[in-house]
Amino acid sequence: MMNSRTSFALLALLTAVGTLTMSSAYADQHQSTMHMEEKQNLPPACVQCDPENAKTSAKTSLMKSIPISVWTDKAEYGHNDMIRVMGQVANTASGFSVTVTVVSPINSIVTIDQVSVAEDGSFETMLNTAGTLWKYDGTYTIKANYGSTEKSNKVQVELIGGEAMVKPTTPSTTTCGVNEITANGKCIPYSITGGTVTSAKINTNDKSIVISINAKNDGTLTVTPAKSVQDGIFMVLVDGEEWDDVQIDKVTNKVTIMFLAGAEKIEIIGTFVVPEFGTIAAMILAVAVISIIAITAKSRLSIIPRY
Repeated sequence: MMNSRTSFALLALLTAVGTLTMSSAYADQHQSTMHMEEKQNLPPACVQCDPENAKTSAKTSLMKSIPISVWTDKAEYGHNDMIRVMGQVANTASGFSVTVTVVSPINSIVTIDQVSVAEDGSFETMLNTAGTLWKYDGTYTIKANYGSTEKSNKVQVELIGGEAMVKPTTPSTTTCGVNEITANGKCIPYSITGGTVTSAKINTNDKSIVISINAKNDGTLTVTPAKSVQDGIFMVLVDGEEWDDVQIDKVTNKVTIMFLAGAEKIEIIGTFVVPEFGTIAAMILAVAVISIIAITAKSRLSIIPRY
């Protein structure tokens, strides 16, 4: 059995070891808790950050992991406001400036600015939203670039109280039936054997309808254009040559062409095809010029003295 003196010494030793172990564990836990709290208290390197807190050491240390950060003082502006753009470069290089580019909601460049970088890596500039390039409401993208595409970042702001952006209208397309082909927006009924029709167009100069086909075998193409599209059909060309194997019905305006395998282009010629807008405008201009000449000539005749 241990005597009382030995028991007391052993108890003191165990107490000391326990105290050291608990102190070490408490210190590690406390240090970890402090680290987590410090990390949680760091402001995010994001857009619309508080400009005053942006210069704190905690935020600067967080930004060191981001090549370049950029933010603005607000998220929304009017069309006569000043946008304060701020940012931070992680690793500065002598002689390099930050390129700030603003892109509008219609994807056009509004402005480009070269901003100098301070010794601590910070940069700042002011953008004036007044002007025609800023007239549309919507989201404007502010891009910051520092020497290379890897060192770039962006922030988006909203402009309100200006002109609403008009979305471009898509031109209406003519939808033709299964047995119709489109030629300059006009639907022309047709049928074909021995091949397929690939496209068609109206040639206003030659007053013809040009039809491209893929003829794998000998076949027949029947076309019945409305008389408002083409009239007075009198000739057909196949691959540029006048063709005899043709039937033309003047009453129904139906044309039947017998073609050979390998044929590529069939041109139906008449005395009239629907004119394009340019042709109509030219005709109107010609009539206007003739009328002016006639009126001028009549006026001159009226002022000639009669004896």
